[in-house]
Amino acid sequence: MEREVRVRFAPSPTGPLHIGGVRTALYNYLFARRHGGKMILRIEDTDSQRFVPGAEDYINESLAWLGIGIDEGVREGGDYGPYKQSERRDIYRRYVQQLIDAGRAYYAFDTPAELEAKRAEVANFQYDASTRGSMRNSLSLPAEEVKTLLDAGTPYVVRFKIEPGRDVEVNDLIRGKVVIKSDILDDKVLYKSADDLPTYHLANIVDDHLMLITHVIRGEEWLPSAPLHVLLYEAFGWSDTMPSFVHLPLLLKPDGKGKLSKRDGDRLGFPVFPLEWHDPKSGNISAGYRESGYLPEAVVNFLALLGWNPGDDTEVMDIDTLIQKFSFDHCSKSGAKFAYEKGKWFNHTYLQAMPDAELAELFKPVMRQHGVNPEDFSDEYIRRAVGMVKSRINFVSELWDNARFFFVEPDCYDPKAVKKRWSEDTPAIMEELIGVLEQLPDFSSAASEPVVLGWIAEKGYHLGNVMNAFRLAVVGECKGPHMFDITELMGCEETVKRLRKAIKDIHQEA
Repeated sequence: MEREVRVRFAPSPTGPLHIGGVRTALYNYLFARRHGGKMILRIEDTDSQRFVPGAEDYINESLAWLGIGIDEGVREGGDYGPYKQSERRDIYRRYVQQLIDAGRAYYAFDTPAELEAKRAEVANFQYDASTRGSMRNSLSLPAEEVKTLLDAGTPYVVRFKIEPGRDVEVNDLIRGKVVIKSDILDDKVLYKSADDLPTYHLANIVDDHLMLITHVIRGEEWLPSAPLHVLLYEAFGWSDTMPSFVHLPLLLKPDGKGKLSKRDGDRLGFPVFPLEWHDPKSGNISAGYRESGYLPEAVVNFLALLGWNPGDDTEVMDIDTLIQKFSFDHCSKSGAKFAYEKGKWFNHTYLQAMPDAELAELFKPVMRQHGVNPEDFSDEYIRRAVGMVKSRINFVSELWDNARFFFVEPDCYDPKAVKKRWSEDTPAIMEELIGVLEQLPDFSSAASEPVVLGWIAEKGYHLGNVMNAFRLAVVGECKGPHMFDITELMGCEETVKRLRKAIKDIHQEA
């Protein structure tokens, strides 16, 4: 009988969730949903020195905003909790003792100063089979001395005993079989008596086993620890239930070499965190995708394609399509350049597909930020206004620069356009145009356009000059949507009012 697919995302609450971690969470989620499995969120807070207040809430809020659903976790509960490692001390103690009793781990009493002295004495020092005999541990000290040290409460760590001369095989669903010589592995610390907590290596294995995790999907940076994890599964006698490993390719800098960092985002002007982060220590604020105006669907689509493809040229995919198509068969082994400009393209694409009414609701807070009360305009008016200009934007915030003239009359006019399009004769021509517009029985775009163009032709006026002056008067500059679509929405009274204001004001400026 096949085991139910169970995956886990296990961040540490040591700061904001990096966008690389978000991608890891996303791939876990897509894989779980693709196979009808469960997604577990486990908080790995064993490193008490690096704990940052607010980081755990930030992680939960980020995943919720992106629509990455959690089936079991600290907030959701579940049958395999607690889901926070700092609440699992009693569990870890039992398994530490089991390894010691089986001779697979040992106590080490070396002080930080002694370890530092040894590193200074021995080049490239590593605590392993070749050096452990010269150190202060339960393998080198008499049993009575070990007991005395333990009874006295002497600080210690528990180290895993690595046996040299083995080929350790790691089967990875992306990279295939990876073989590591055990000789290069050191006796990793599994537990520290000082804070009564395990290190990542032990806690990770125990939790994955007890939570019935079937697939460990994590970043490439964890690949060097995989052989140790394989050996730990063997030491506990859990080889039959060892999860499948998946080590995802790194997210790389958009330019140059190396792993994507916050400095790259600061340098090139893009966020590397899902939400805005307020550092509780320094007070520094780091940009987030949500606050920068990205839609969560666009961020998910963008991230999914950094290191994976659906097997064809499809780019725009909603979450259901991503779930349906997701497979590690199409994951890359090499790192993925973080093409942040592509992220903007995805956001643009999703905004274009958004119903105008929905986009109008997102625009209302932007209107308020610029001192315009949305209640002064009908929902239909706002909807039609944003619908006319949305093809020009990548973010909702950009709607204001493109649509402000629908809500605020021009208080100044583009000087270059004035110089080029507004001559001595223009005020008189605009007065004539007012007369034409006021006589229109139907102010719709379809009805007004042929009448105005016919009048221009009949008078022998220059079409470009008249229409650009018309636009300059109404909009404030010579750009924007189709002119008669603008005037249809504004109506005759507002259009004429703006023409009269321009005749007065632009004449004075000129």
